[in-house]
Amino acid sequence: MTPAPGRSPPRLARGSHLRILAPARSLQHIAPRVRAAADERLRGLGFALSFGHHVEEKDEFNSTSVAHRVADLHAAWEDPAVQGMLTVIGGYNSNQLLRSIDYRLLERNPKVFCGYSDITALHLAIHAKTGHITYYGPHYSNFGDVEGADYSVESFLQTTTTANPFEVSPSRSWSEDAWFLPAPVPRHFPPNPGPRVLQPGKAEGVLLGGNLCTVNLLQGTEYLPDLAGALVFVEDVGEAATPPYFDRNLQSLLHQKGGDQIAGLLIGRFQSQANMTDSLLEKIVASKPELEGIPVVSGFDFGHTTPMMTLPMGGRGSVEAADTSVRLRWLDH
Repeated sequence: MTPAPGRSPPRLARGSHLRILAPARSLQHIAPRVRAAADERLRGLGFALSFGHHVEEKDEFNSTSVAHRVADLHAAWEDPAVQGMLTVIGGYNSNQLLRSIDYRLLERNPKVFCGYSDITALHLAIHAKTGHITYYGPHYSNFGDVEGADYSVESFLQTTTTANPFEVSPSRSWSEDAWFLPAPVPRHFPPNPGPRVLQPGKAEGVLLGGNLCTVNLLQGTEYLPDLAGALVFVEDVGEAATPPYFDRNLQSLLHQKGGDQIAGLLIGRFQSQANMTDSLLEKIVASKPELEGIPVVSGFDFGHTTPMMTLPMGGRGSVEAADTSVRLRWLDH
């Protein structure tokens, strides 16, 4: 049985107030030119911006205390002037916050919350505890990508400002250049070949997942939702995205409650440094009996390349994968 989709927060609109939070790495981690570009783009879209009181703090872990990060999180959800939140960037330690969050406060005040990578831990915990939809999409810092953010911005706006179902189209090109460095770098945008069907089929379900190694930090906890009937999406980066690590992490996820009953699997684009080939990914998928008979598609525009789509975590989506075509839709977002 497909679980019911989560509750959507009120839509963003021109003039909405976005609070910038640092539940993982500090805002100090972001180059000044990237911050300036992000501010300019977001304000140009009509958003008002404010920043959490502790976002500039930076300790030995490029972060700050649990108490200060949770205080900023609670303050944003409590403030009636704030309609949405963007995380600064990912990192390693968002899961430290999970037992300190007042989920009743969040449940009473549904708001747009967007970020990806390490922020996966917060997305899944919020959905598990409140049933709300959050958004697996660009960080605040991603809006500072001067050349490569147009698709990301369009997807973010379509997913967070509109209510009607829509089809998600792939980007025309993509990049893995280090655009976020203090000094600009030459950019390369090869054509996007689009999603690749590893197993055909049709599926509909609640979207659950995120950064795979971060999802797996929640195994055995109250913060990982039951995966039965879910349309699962996963991506990874660095060593965790290499074939041996991705293989074992995917298998570990499929061992979780409902992992053998998922409706379909969506896999984000791999960076070239992961050395993940089509044939290796095919073998990984074929080795998982839990995936037999369901659609599995790779190469989607989410993960640690640019640009990126915004996925409604806890919302309902559908995928139709034929041998040569893929149709992906957000139904409840």
